[in-house]
Amino acid sequence: MRILRDISSLGAWRRDMVFDARRVGFVPTMGNLHTGHMGLIETARHHADAVIVSVFVNPLQFEDRADLARYPRTEQADIEALERAGVDAVFLPTETTLYPHGQKGMVRVDAGPLGERMEGAARPGHFTGVATVVAKLFNLVGPDVAVFGEKDAQQVAVIRRLVSDLDFAVELVIEPTHREPDGLAISSRNRFLSDEQRRQAPAVHRALKRAAESLAGGHSVPATLAGARHWLSQQGFDVDYLVYCDDERFEEQSQLVPHGRLLVAARLGAVRLIDNLAVHTPQALGPTAERVGAAVS
Repeated sequence: MRILRDISSLGAWRRDMVFDARRVGFVPTMGNLHTGHMGLIETARHHADAVIVSVFVNPLQFEDRADLARYPRTEQADIEALERAGVDAVFLPTETTLYPHGQKGMVRVDAGPLGERMEGAARPGHFTGVATVVAKLFNLVGPDVAVFGEKDAQQVAVIRRLVSDLDFAVELVIEPTHREPDGLAISSRNRFLSDEQRRQAPAVHRALKRAAESLAGGHSVPATLAGARHWLSQQGFDVDYLVYCDDERFEEQSQLVPHGRLLVAARLGAVRLIDNLAVHTPQALGPTAERVGAAVS
């Protein structure tokens, strides 16, 4: 596995791939790699001849400096995991490598209105930071295909618009959310959960499943969301948002739409968990499908 720390060595590696006519798959990460990342890498391998992973904790997407400081950094363990996974190359830039003139006054990629809703409203500037670093990485790596996880569904929507609106010649592959056996979405932040919080955490996914069943069963959107928020608060969560939106513009909806999605961000103490779930409406399920009328309360 090639370990690339600067732009010139990355460029030389990419030129070798072009010379050998190898299709390149790319998995951008912030490190602290887990089984979810390994799933993304395996998917990239199915779509490409060579796989490169980037590891970079991007300061532009952190409004909270304390959150940035405590984000887990495990470079040596990540390198060893990537070697075991058979990755062809890893790009390990520093902040100075990617932002040589510093952050102040630099040109950024505005994520637009899509980046101002839900997670964007809770974390102002977050998606502009995401769009900026992804655009830079796409330019530097020049991948044929890039793989992202669906756990960050709004981020995926922003990146889709980035690729479409700025005409990046890259194919996006979206991998379903990887979960623990009890349903908790796998995340680097899960390591901050205490034992008791870890037992509570799967309630986030259960709330989404029950809400999706309620909507599919014909219950109203406002009542279902209110019930789900109340239930989560009873389980000890401080809910930042739990909303139902369309799956393209991520605008909140008060009635069922053909392609809907539930999004949630909730805190257990200092740990903030996010998750989402596609909602199959009665129309999408079809007239012969079973409708589950499980109201969330």
